[in-house]
Amino acid sequence: MEPTIRKNVPRGTRVMIVQKAHQKTGQLTEGIVKDILTNSSTHPRGIKVRLESGIVGRVQQILE
Repeated sequence: MEPTIRKNVPRGTRVMIVQKAHQKTGQLTEGIVKDILTNSSTHPRGIKVRLESGIVGRVQQILE
């Protein structure tokens, strides 16, 4: 599924995100979506979310 489309990333989805501080290295963090922070239906760099752990970043992969 495409991580740049908001409807593909509902709450409770397990995802891999990149945090702002890790964008240059591409280090990914795994977690479960708590809140969706992007208002638009799509975003070219990934939908911004807050994980249940409180970490904020852009979705790079949706895990099934």
